[in-house]
Amino acid sequence: MKNKNEEKSIEDYMKSVWSTIDSMSKETKKMKKEFEEQRKKRESDLDKYFKRREQKLEAELKKRQKTLDAELKRREIEDEKTKAELNAEIRRFNESMGYYDNTIGVIAEEYFFNSFKAGKTNFFGEHFDEIEKNVKGIKKDFKDEYDILLINGSTIGIIEVKTKAHENDIPKILNKAVTFRANFPEYINHKVYIALASLAFYPDLEHVCNKNGVAIIKQVGDNLVIFDEKLKYY
Repeated sequence: MKNKNEEKSIEDYMKSVWSTIDSMSKETKKMKKEFEEQRKKRESDLDKYFKRREQKLEAELKKRQKTLDAELKRREIEDEKTKAELNAEIRRFNESMGYYDNTIGVIAEEYFFNSFKAGKTNFFGEHFDEIEKNVKGIKKDFKDEYDILLINGSTIGIIEVKTKAHENDIPKILNKAVTFRANFPEYINHKVYIALASLAFYPDLEHVCNKNGVAIIKQVGDNLVIFDEKLKYY
């Protein structure tokens, strides 16, 4: 049986134990509180860190985008300038080529016209009394232009002049017989012959001319050469 001293000792011991436990509980709570505060602080610091990184990255992206936009704008301006310069150069080239083509065309018309006017009026096996150039027909639906016309009392010679003719030109040339009669009905009973005068011919073109009875007139050296063996009137 325990005596009072022993019971007292045990009680004191238990009080000491509970005091220690209580102290440890308070320390644990304190540590827990400190840990929670530190965790929150770390999270706050981490949030601030990522926020700063995000803002820095966003600012860097905006800066790069601005630089890229400026570069694209500069290139666009340069491209537009280059395109404008190229278009201007193309226009100048086309204008010069148009002027060149027109000049060559005028020279060709003058050459063939002057050749006929100088005495080569015997053509299509006939003699022509009149020669006209750049005659316009203005009747509605039949507007046309005839580069050279040879005229006598019974026959009309229509000569189309080209610097470099193509076989695709032949249907339009043949149609000149139709438009001529419509524009000038006083020649309705005249035979109409068609000829193509060109500074350049090629075999397929000559074949199409012969097939359709169109006379071929070409320059060979300083001479005007006429091929009308396959000629027919319209």
